[in-house]
Order: sequence, then C-alpha cells, then structure tokens
Amino acid sequence: MDLELADKVAVVTGANKGIGFAVTRALVAEGAQVVAGSLSTENLDGLDHVTAVPVNLMAADGPGLLVQRAIDEHGRLDVLVNNVGAVRIRTEGFLGTSDEEFGWALQMDFFTGLRATRAALGPMLNRGSGSIVNVASVNSFLQPDAATIDYGVAKAAVVNLSKSLAQEFGPKGIRVNCVSPGQVSTDLWLGEHGVAATIGKAIGVDADTVRETAIASIATGRFTTPEEVATLITLLASERMANVTGVNYVIDGGLIKTT
Repeated sequence: MDLELADKVAVVTGANKGIGFAVTRALVAEGAQVVAGSLSTENLDGLDHVTAVPVNLMAADGPGLLVQRAIDEHGRLDVLVNNVGAVRIRTEGFLGTSDEEFGWALQMDFFTGLRATRAALGPMLNRGSGSIVNVASVNSFLQPDAATIDYGVAKAAVVNLSKSLAQEFGPKGIRVNCVSPGQVSTDLWLGEHGVAATIGKAIGVDADTVRETAIASIATGRFTTPEEVATLITLLASERMANVTGVNYVIDGGLIKTT
C-alpha cells in the first residue's frame, strides 16, 4: 500500500535511537524527508533524506528551533512526531517523589511535545493540512504505578492535550493522534540503567527476572519492537488515515485485557 508520504516533510523528536530512530527510518522508506532532532545524532548523521539536528529539546526554545529547521530546509511541514521522552523509576513512590522530579517528567514528557506542536501548528495552518502523532504510553491510564507516577501523569497530559487539539484543529485540516506502547525493546526498558535494571536493583533481583515477569503479563509473550511502533505511527501520519483524529492507539501485545 502506498501511504502517500513521498516528498512529505516530517519532524521527529528524540530520533537518534529507539522508537524515534525506527520512525525516522520508516518515514524515509515511504519517501518522506525527515528533520530528526535529538540531543546527540550519531545514528542519524549521514542517512539519506534525513537532516540530523543536534538540539536540547528540553530547552524552552529547542522544539521551536527544530521545527524552524524543517521550514528553512524544505519550506513546509506535513508531519510532526513527538517521540522524545524518558522515565525515571521512583522506587520510593509518591511520598519520595519531589516537586522537582514531577517537574522534570513534565518538562521531558509533556512540554517538549507541547512546544513542538505550538511551533508546528503555524506552518500546518498556513497549508491547511498536517498530521501530529504523539507518543504516549499505557502508563497514562493502565494500573497507574507509584514507580512511574510522574511519567504516567505527564503521558496522561499528552493524551488529554492531543484530544483537545484534535477537536480544535480538525476543522482546519490538522489531525492529532496518540500511540500508547506497552513495554518496548528499547534502552528505556532494557538498557543498563533502564526500567528492568532499576527495578531489579531496588528489589534485589536481576534485570532478566524483571523482564520475564513483565513478559508473563503480555499475551504475545514478548515486548513490542520499535519497528512495530514505528509502523503504526507512520500509518497514522499518512493521509490514508485522513479521517482519523483524536484517537489513542494502544500497541502492547495484549497487555491490557479490557477496553
């Protein structure tokens, strides 16, 4: 199926690894030009049809600078994928999570996307079209966990904002959707300082034990791959989904048992 993304211009945040890198490659494979922003860009440098932009997306002006780079390079913006994000496991729960730590999560996981979206809407409104896909998480609504309390709050805000923007800007040709992954085989979960290692250290087991325990709750018996998440995001970015907006799509291997 032709997703009609050839020569479209996309901005991807947090693009140097994990889901963001997979999204960048998927969009390029469909013929898009990608302006890919991340704090470091070693995996992006030299890729065909990719403009790698080293940028601190947590800085107040960072997301806007990235969007402006797309306009300067290509004169337009068709797709924005707000992917940048991170989680810090709070082993002491709510009472051990400070205002500053909640603030960090909101800056990293909510305000980065809010600022990129604000910057992108102007060019999209000028063209009368655009697609914004926000990477949320099942933590935004599934059995909220004290260990990820600030992350879940921030991702819930992403989902709520997305639905509001979908209503406001749908009549103007702009679609806004979310993708909420469960556990994904990236460094966020499986890296040296990822979720599995952090939880394992806190409870006195190895990271593999934590991973296997998590897998036991997944119907497919495995984590989702970054490429699988990227496929869903790329489809939502496409005009093939032109009447889909305000939706939060879950990709979790059957982790969630109810609708």
